[in-house]
Amino acid sequence: MDQLVLGVKSLALLLFVNFVPPALALKLRRRWDRPLDLGRRFMDGRPLLGPHKTVRGLAGSVLGGGLGGLLLGLPLWLGLATGLASMAGDLLTSFIKRRLDKSSGQDVPGLDQFLEGFLAVIVLAHALPMGPVVSTLVLAGFCLAAYYSSAWYKNVFYSRPRPGYPRTFHPRTRWREYRCCRLSSRPLMYLFNLKEGLLYNGFITSVFHLAGLTPHGRRNALDVGLTSIAPTLPGLPLAFDGYRILFATDLHLDGLDGLAERLRELVRDERFDLCLLGGDLRYGTFGNFGPALDRLARVLARVQTRDGVLAVMGNHDCLEIVGPLRDMGVQVLLNEAWPITRGRHRLWIAGVDDPHAYCCADPRAAMQDVPPDETAIMLAHSPEAAVEASALGAALYLCGHTHGGQISLPRIGPVLTNMRGPRSMAAGLWSLDGMAGYTSTGAGVSGAPVRFGTRGEIVSVTLRREEPVIQKDDVARPHCI
Repeated sequence: MDQLVLGVKSLALLLFVNFVPPALALKLRRRWDRPLDLGRRFMDGRPLLGPHKTVRGLAGSVLGGGLGGLLLGLPLWLGLATGLASMAGDLLTSFIKRRLDKSSGQDVPGLDQFLEGFLAVIVLAHALPMGPVVSTLVLAGFCLAAYYSSAWYKNVFYSRPRPGYPRTFHPRTRWREYRCCRLSSRPLMYLFNLKEGLLYNGFITSVFHLAGLTPHGRRNALDVGLTSIAPTLPGLPLAFDGYRILFATDLHLDGLDGLAERLRELVRDERFDLCLLGGDLRYGTFGNFGPALDRLARVLARVQTRDGVLAVMGNHDCLEIVGPLRDMGVQVLLNEAWPITRGRHRLWIAGVDDPHAYCCADPRAAMQDVPPDETAIMLAHSPEAAVEASALGAALYLCGHTHGGQISLPRIGPVLTNMRGPRSMAAGLWSLDGMAGYTSTGAGVSGAPVRFGTRGEIVSVTLRREEPVIQKDDVARPHCI
């Protein structure tokens, strides 16, 4: 029995060491990914190891082995030695594969797993009284588990899920899609989304409830208003002077009973030319989005527009909602532009994918069809694509995501803005290098169904044309003979 327990611990340690490098690659992206071979080639002219073997991966495996060993009740030195031996086998495997003219990252079943596990098992078997049978079982178990987990990892993170996949492809994006949008098992949803499931929906909500603040905060959250702004845009065609847009973002409609009814009341007697949705339709970042879409349909039934409804994706949204939204008559913009026509003139709405969590915003792609002499409004979920939008010539940037902090303190302002950018862009009107911007506090709530110190909103945006300033010297003078 003792040998079997040691075997299970050894197998767990090996799998943990094997797990660390790809996990670091997902989290850190390109940071500290310097190739171990520094790009050098062997005497056969082929790479020594290849770009997939990095300083980050080596250090992560060794240190991960030490940490894993301690967690499993094994000596620190043994964990470190196991990580080092496993990486030595992995590097030797890469060296052999390059000599066989196999490209970096190309699978060779058996060879990919054997040396990595074999050298580590030798270290473990020397230090622990497992015996040859258990040691062999550990090696076999590792090879099988490492092979199938690698196949799953590459299928989920390094292969496009379907033809015509519309997003900028990155493994970290695919991981978020997998854990937030693809899982159907409720226990697995919470397991892979511990931060959202336990911290926000569990702990923070419970704190407000135990403090007796939930009823008051809920009333605040339902006190949504209609804010009116009238940005002046240089170059706006006269045909669009006075053009009225309803901008609604961060609806989170399934997170607060009564919100949909409040929004229907606000827009009941209003007339708009266009409706723009800034993303985040559902309350959670994972789970069923059906209830949010049902409530959205009820709200949009009251919205009266001439040019329809356009939307972008937020960090709470999944690609799976694009089809149902289009069935409802909502055109979803995924790094693309949509023209609104008045006679010979056009106004462009350039919509980018989520800049915050999925990190798929591509303002350049969204603006590529917009002629340089025509006016474009950039629609984004968060302010985090504003710098590039300004550089590309957008006249107005509409976004949300921050909720204005949702909880704001006197003299201090928002407790958290949850964005990468200056606090001056967290709520309200702002400008950036000649581009006007507005960050809405959003209609709904996130994390906890309360608001304090901020008010939810939907926004009426009336576009105004900036009349050219006529200098005195530019005034036409009569020609004197």
